[in-house]
Amino acid sequence: MVDWGRVASLRMEIGAADFSEVLEMFLAEADDVIRRLRSGTNEASYEAELHALKGAALNLGLSDLANLCSEGERAARCGVAADISAIVSGYTASRAALLAGLASKFAA
Repeated sequence: MVDWGRVASLRMEIGAADFSEVLEMFLAEADDVIRRLRSGTNEASYEAELHALKGAALNLGLSDLANLCSEGERAARCGVAADISAIVSGYTASRAALLAGLASKFAA
């Protein structure tokens, strides 16, 4: 679910303080995307929303979430309903795993 090698690499590349900032931005933006997807009010934007979430997830090593977003992005591009509940569940699980792992792996 979490590519800890990618997380460690990114944290080392940008430093612990900047990593914390990137993580906070990701979580805030991802929470907003998930809220918009759940609302279902603008299905026309699903492809772009999922593309952005996929890229951010890959950057932070959340490959399972990125794969779900990629599938949803393809579905939206083809005019098929994306499986939003799977994406929401995947995000919730990935978010929890990432935060729990960071607390145990990189505790100061």
